[in-house]
Amino acid sequence: MTGRSRILVANRGEIAVRIVRACHTAGHEAVAVYSDTDKNARWVRMADEALHIGGSPAAKSYLNTDAILEAAKYAEVDAVHPGYGFLSENAAFARAVTAAGFTFIGPPPEVIELMGDKASARSAATEAGVPVVPGSRPVTDTDDAVRVAEEIGYPILVKAAAGGGGRGIRPVRDATQLTEVFAGARAEAQSAFGDGTAYLERALPRARHVEVQLLADHHGNLVHLFERDCSVQRRRQKLLEEAPAPGLDERTRNELGEAAKRLGEHVGYRNAGTVEFLVDPDGRFYFIEMNTRVQVEHPITEAITGVDLVAEQLRIADGASLSLTQDSARHSGAAVELRINAEDPDNDFLPTPGEITSFEAPGGPGVRLDTALTRGEQISPFYDSLIAKLVCWGADRQQAYARARQALSEFRVEGVANTIPLHRELVDDGELTEGAVHTTWLEERS
Repeated sequence: MTGRSRILVANRGEIAVRIVRACHTAGHEAVAVYSDTDKNARWVRMADEALHIGGSPAAKSYLNTDAILEAAKYAEVDAVHPGYGFLSENAAFARAVTAAGFTFIGPPPEVIELMGDKASARSAATEAGVPVVPGSRPVTDTDDAVRVAEEIGYPILVKAAAGGGGRGIRPVRDATQLTEVFAGARAEAQSAFGDGTAYLERALPRARHVEVQLLADHHGNLVHLFERDCSVQRRRQKLLEEAPAPGLDERTRNELGEAAKRLGEHVGYRNAGTVEFLVDPDGRFYFIEMNTRVQVEHPITEAITGVDLVAEQLRIADGASLSLTQDSARHSGAAVELRINAEDPDNDFLPTPGEITSFEAPGGPGVRLDTALTRGEQISPFYDSLIAKLVCWGADRQQAYARARQALSEFRVEGVANTIPLHRELVDDGELTEGAVHTTWLEERS
């Protein structure tokens, strides 16, 4: 992949739009893929070429490695960008892409494999001198789990070793509950991830979820681009993120960044990735996982640093050096991202597929809207329920939230129940605006 290249975008939705734009801005051609449902989608229309890869169910299209590689060969592309979700953290897919002669725009397959297994990722963090949440080796059966849990101390979390993105986690308060849920948790992990391996981890009450953005090239350069706070969650699925994390002192901020870099260097990381931590009320932080891809919430880091993360991914894949160093990296102001989902908060966040009958986008200084949808288009039942990501930047946190309130007051999506009304409530909540939130705050608030 050198000079002007052809890049296949192996994804859909707003992230496919984002990557096509980045390709065109960098002077590359973009090749889209699409399922039956998505044949008239925005990223398909934007791309230089678009190829059908299968039926609407993801297993027949966006999770179909053979179909994606066939499209890449037919289009004679140079590289494949996996986006997030789907096959983005699948080491076998990354290997298949490179074996077929294409550049995989992401980290090496062996790093995806290492950090995708939560138990081996914990071991790597420990080797790198990064603190981890007290936890266990993989546990084999219920009796073993009960013995190990007594050593760790309750409350605990039962975690799928192959899980990620907040999935494959069961909270457990005592031995009785552990006995009831352990076998089911392993079976669920086997079904969802193809791997029933589980381990235990101590639960940290009222902890914040803080993650650090990394970029690394093939010339030994690795930088962190500061942190994001992702503590506003519903069942461990993020709803609102902001950068930088409010309330962190500079010492903790610097230590988090350096810890993330140590881990990245230790595992030989390349391209964009995110190291996730829990920060307890006393400011102690613990590694929980690494996402070996671009994150949904990457725009807030772009907003405060001015760094185009997807453009950096393309540069790295092309063999170029990073466009910045750690010394030159700066952040300015504050940014908040609100995930607008087709879900009904009044009905246990049940997905609400259907037609968008009205779509009025917000605007104004510091306002960015990442979406692939508009009026007359469908929210499909086959994929996630994300409608748009509303990103608001301000010179300080107060201005960022003021712009978010104004943008939400302008934003209209009709035809499907969605999370705009909930976000209007959240950005007016004093505890959130004061930064006094944690990973179970939203559930306790409800």
